Amino acid sequence: MNTAPLLDATHNPTLQSWVASANDPATDFPIQNLPYGRFRRAGSDEPWRIGVAIGDWILDLARAAAAGGWSDEVRTALAPLAAGDLNAFMALGPALRRRVRAALSTALSAGSPRQNDLAGALLLQAQAEYDLPCRIGDYTDFYTGIHHATTVGSLFRPDNPLLPNYKWIPIGYHGRSSSIGVSGQTFQRPRGQVKAPDAERPEFVPCRRLDYELELGALVGSANALGEPVPMDAAEDHLFGVVLLNDWSARDIQAWEYQPLGPFLAKNFATTISPWVVTMDALAPFRAPFARPADDPQPLPYLDSAFNRDFGALDLRFEVLLQSAAMRERGEAPHRLMESNFRDAYWTLAQMLAHHTVGGCNLQPGDLLGSGTQSGPAPGEGGSLLELTLGGKQPLALPNGETRTFLEDGDTVILRGHCERTGARRIGFGDCAGSVLPARGVRP
Repeated sequence: MNTAPLLDATHNPTLQSWVASANDPATDFPIQNLPYGRFRRAGSDEPWRIGVAIGDWILDLARAAAAGGWSDEVRTALAPLAAGDLNAFMALGPALRRRVRAALSTALSAGSPRQNDLAGALLLQAQAEYDLPCRIGDYTDFYTGIHHATTVGSLFRPDNPLLPNYKWIPIGYHGRSSSIGVSGQTFQRPRGQVKAPDAERPEFVPCRRLDYELELGALVGSANALGEPVPMDAAEDHLFGVVLLNDWSARDIQAWEYQPLGPFLAKNFATTISPWVVTMDALAPFRAPFARPADDPQPLPYLDSAFNRDFGALDLRFEVLLQSAAMRERGEAPHRLMESNFRDAYWTLAQMLAHHTVGGCNLQPGDLLGSGTQSGPAPGEGGSLLELTLGGKQPLALPNGETRTFLEDGDTVILRGHCERTGARRIGFGDCAGSVLPARGVRP
């Protein structure tokens, strides 16, 4: 596929950095990536600040801005980043963001005269702690994984797995932003009402069918005014970047509560995202055509554009790993449960954003759009334990002899993602990890 119209010098696969670890082929953070995150020195009470990941290091943008040597335009655009406000930077729009990316790329390139100025602005990632990268005012979770929707639907509606609207509308619901945490998040097993099929009445108990959901999260950059929908031709310019997202789910609570208004307590207790926001610009080499099967309904005109057909999909590979408490105590590595690819999503990020605003909803910088669970077509590509175990009927075997139908206390789930293709530099997201604690009042 020809992605040349989207590419510039920052995507050059031969570009090297004076930060040596950024040149390692295995790093998630080569100079072609430059994702943004919010950090401070671990164990300190320093103010949170914004940085970009480069190899094993973080470039502190407050110190980088203070080092000088930037053009007037870039210095102005760096000001909100230096102040620790990623939302304000996101709101500047794509043109200024691309100029900052180009300036950072040049400054970090091998042979740059800025090396001596900026070397003192680096902090090892291992010496940092992380916060949410921006203020997330609102969170909307979509349902774009058609293989997840079909598999889950077949568990409950074998004769009609997909509801009639699925192939016409990017289905979504409004989630809870206050319980979103960054990688490393721990949370207590939720309690709620659960009703067994043969029971006369529900019971109030700790969740017994706790699950993860592998998702991609998109962060809004530019806002739209109330009552002014964003058309497909402009939707890409309103997206800033993406993170990995784990939408933890209490399946037994969900089964009892979700009719008629959808998810509530089963989804609002925790959501985990990765700390680094990979920008839409960094993803340019990995864009792919978006097309529907010929016998499927084609998107209505407000969900269609030439750009979306040519470049709307993303070739982004996911994997999910699990490490139990016993594995951790024995020093055993996490076990990979599955792999999938975002190219299998039924709706694109631009379609999600355009549909969200079509009724007049005003999105704000930092609003988070979840993609829904990203599963592949093969049986081992389920993006949740609900799929991988067929609703708990087929337990998964772990290498140490343990089995899982759903998550146990002490389990850590790790999401990973990366993009790679011939002629481009591999980029990644870093880990999105979260751990389950016992329910409140229950001792481990």
